Amino acid sequence: MNDAPAIELSAADAAAVLRQTPPSDALLLLDCRTPEEHATAKIAGAVLLPMQELAERVAEIEAWRTKPIIVHCHHGMRSLRVAKWLREQGFTLAQSMQGGIDAWSTDVDPSVPRY
Repeated sequence: MNDAPAIELSAADAAAVLRQTPPSDALLLLDCRTPEEHATAKIAGAVLLPMQELAERVAEIEAWRTKPIIVHCHHGMRSLRVAKWLREQGFTLAQSMQGGIDAWSTDVDPSVPRY
């Protein structure tokens, strides 16, 4: 068995990780929602890379192949698919935020709009 973290983490746990290591060259907070969803509500520091564009744009995140990636979507279903796919591509530290930005809005930062 490898040392990969659990495939999912809660919004509260993601917030704790982000407090310790803000999005930067050390950690990627990846928003896999659509541009329209991103315009409605976003988490500071998140990089938008829509799920439907990921396969053709994966080279853009090559620098994070061995670094932590926290993926989020609206409710956590797309981000789980993306995190699993990223792991299959060798991004061993990719994780999905359970409950997505909706859980972030309710559990971490109520200033982020719910939709």
